[in-house]
Amino acid sequence: MAKQITVGKHTIGMDQPPFIVAEMSGNHNHSLDRALKLVEAAANAGVQAIKLQTYTPDTMTLDIKSFPFLIEDPKSLWNGKTLYELYQEATTPWEWHEPIFRRAKELGLIAFSTPFDATSVDFLESLPDAPPCYKIASLEIVDHDLIAKVASTKKPLIISTGASTLEEIKEAVAVAKAAGCRDLILLKCTSAYPANPQTLNLRTLPHLAQTFDTLVGFSDHSLGIGSAIASIALGGCLIEKHITLARSDGGVDAAFSLEPAEFRMLVTESVNAWKALGKVQYGVENSEKTSFSHRRSLYFVKDLKKGEEITKEHIRAIRPGFGLPPKHLKELLGKKVQKDIKRGDPVKWDGVCE
Repeated sequence: MAKQITVGKHTIGMDQPPFIVAEMSGNHNHSLDRALKLVEAAANAGVQAIKLQTYTPDTMTLDIKSFPFLIEDPKSLWNGKTLYELYQEATTPWEWHEPIFRRAKELGLIAFSTPFDATSVDFLESLPDAPPCYKIASLEIVDHDLIAKVASTKKPLIISTGASTLEEIKEAVAVAKAAGCRDLILLKCTSAYPANPQTLNLRTLPHLAQTFDTLVGFSDHSLGIGSAIASIALGGCLIEKHITLARSDGGVDAAFSLEPAEFRMLVTESVNAWKALGKVQYGVENSEKTSFSHRRSLYFVKDLKKGEEITKEHIRAIRPGFGLPPKHLKELLGKKVQKDIKRGDPVKWDGVCE
């Protein structure tokens, strides 16, 4: 698999700044105007891409109001809703996709989507600004027909791995490759909303990369940006977070989404984190030269006449660093100076003799 993937005008890879995706999901709150404002907010925050989800309630589930189609979990943001009601609230109307994708293009963003069935893929492929890549959601990783359908477009594929076993990921990757996928990114994900940082297990990222010889990233449902930033140090080259105009406005995913100013911070700090990785390096950086000169070194702290013997009272390890390193202190004790010394002179070998 490629270690560098091109999506639109962007290159994704370990030697590139992190590729940041703002997930709109259902945070448009049934308003196209709000959806377009989310695209604008994402662009202003400096992300590279905006992502939608493409489905209808009827392609996702059945309109049944009893268990197991009813969410009965006091810890869930969606407790008491049926699955059908949840997807009614969260769906992005298909007629909105074209204006959203068009606005994204105008603002220089990549726009793509997570399709949830074959009809969604066909619809997305029919758009004038068809997505340059696709994502498979975590809970769809077991839908091999969907993966094959998306992979057959030959476009880069992003697969999220929340709640998946290693064997399920292996199967999904095999299906994708067999159907024609050549450019793949696997995302570490914890499918909880919000996700507790203790459940994120980001150390899985390098294992994913090594096991599947592919690029990896992080689909983050935790609060804040700390976990996303940490993923970069472990090899993540793509970060996905939900975006909202304001959490106080509500919305199906608002509680664990970032507001625009927070997204700007994510973009800035993720780039800083990537830059900080650098390379394996020891010794003095150019930027450290001034500080390096302030290292402790040996200085004479009293005047001495030529021929006097050096004692502990005559030299000390102090700043700055223009004398001999402090490790030579014991070697110097008992030696005689070969010239007159003034207090504040750095200790040099050429000023000392037996």
